[in-house]
Amino acid sequence: MEAKKVIKPQPNARRIPKKFTPYVFAFFMAGIMAFLMSMVIVAANSGVHSGYLLRVVHAYALAMPVAFFCVLIVRPLVMYLVSAVVDMR
Repeated sequence: MEAKKVIKPQPNARRIPKKFTPYVFAFFMAGIMAFLMSMVIVAANSGVHSGYLLRVVHAYALAMPVAFFCVLIVRPLVMYLVSAVVDMR
């Protein structure tokens, strides 16, 4: 089994302060999920043929901001539910 690669930042790289972690998490989570969902929903609704990527980009332009705010709102509830069902010992 191959070992996981750990990405180590450059020592002098500019980084976002830790207090912004929930927002950075929400940004990446929303961006990835909104793009994947846009691809699937556009394919299901109109098929994968000419103009597919353009339709995905248009759907993503609406989905990304909505997903970002949804992740920000839902994250505390999800964290609570995870702590309720996972043994954190």
